[in-house]
Amino acid sequence: MTTLERFRLVDAAPTEVWKVLSEFEAINSWAPNVEHSCFLTESTSGVGTARRVQVGRSALVETVVEWEEPHTLSYSVEGVPPVIRSVTNTWQVEPTEDGTKVRLITEIDAGRRPPQKLIARIIGRRLGAASDEMLCGLVDRLGRRGQQL
Repeated sequence: MTTLERFRLVDAAPTEVWKVLSEFEAINSWAPNVEHSCFLTESTSGVGTARRVQVGRSALVETVVEWEEPHTLSYSVEGVPPVIRSVTNTWQVEPTEDGTKVRLITEIDAGRRPPQKLIARIIGRRLGAASDEMLCGLVDRLGRRGQQL
């Protein structure tokens, strides 16, 4: 398993951050790397909710596996290259004295063999850049200053 973590300190209340993240289908309104998104389920919140996102030429399906309002939103990502067994993104929202710490954790499982681990690292670089874009977009959407950790 390869794990990537990105952080930002945001000058906004945790409830403001959660409001943006919990509008699950609206990720394209703040994440610059997402061109389109829509629900695939009747449910619009909670575990099992799924959305389709268009990122460049890739269509991904993201299904919520953990929804702990207002602290944790975790979803599996399908539609990644078949050499990857699984990808999960987890957003964590933590109050601080000055606002909120937003953490985006990406877990990539490509297998245990050395060639698979190499592939996970290569894909990890691309997903890490995508995570940075999403975090910057979130800060911009909140209209607040954000600080990279």
